[in-house]
Amino acid sequence: MKLKIAEILAKYEQGERNFEGVKLVEGEIVRVNLKGINFKRADLREARLGQSNFQEADLQEGDLSEAVLWGTDFQNANLRKVRLREADLSNANLTGANLEGACLIQTILTGANLKDANLAGVIAINADFRPSFDHRTNLTGANLSNAELSYSHFSHAILYRAILDGARLCRAHLGRLIGRGNLGADLTEASLQGADLSYADLTGAILIRANLKDADLTGAILDEATLTGAVMPDGTVHP
Repeated sequence: MKLKIAEILAKYEQGERNFEGVKLVEGEIVRVNLKGINFKRADLREARLGQSNFQEADLQEGDLSEAVLWGTDFQNANLRKVRLREADLSNANLTGANLEGACLIQTILTGANLKDANLAGVIAINADFRPSFDHRTNLTGANLSNAELSYSHFSHAILYRAILDGARLCRAHLGRLIGRGNLGADLTEASLQGADLSYADLTGAILIRANLKDADLTGAILDEATLTGAVMPDGTVHP
């Protein structure tokens, strides 16, 4: 079923919440309130819905490829297996959102808040987690286990206590960002057991008490990284 955003808003105002499988046409509006809406398996490709409210919405298996969603609130939303390829989620609030198995290839997540979000098994090749002009990307406590994150940009991101066990971070950028001081990504107490960090740039990264047991650091750049108390790939603890 094809619907314009004005039609969806009118139905929403009348109490309708189920828009499963809908195809959005002419979707260009900002600051709309669609809290708790059911957009499961909906086609929202190229939608322009910046600064909107999608709190607790169900977008499972939906397609939001190339959508513009900057500053949008997805707090506690279900984004499991959603397609967000090349979407713009800069400064979006994804606190507590479930993004398990989502496609985030070349997705822009600069300055986004992903605190306690579930990103297990996401495919995020060449995704951008760098800071925006005024916000660092927050991945505190996020679950990125077994995620495909090769070539992604995490410079200056906060990954405190994040779970990256088995994640593929081949040639990922976790080092310093020019003009943002001397520190790289903050991976304090993060779990990176069995992660692939081959040829990753960790220049100036903070890895205090991080768990790198069985991680692959082949060719990784660790210049000026802080490894105090970190568990190294061989199981030894860095002084």
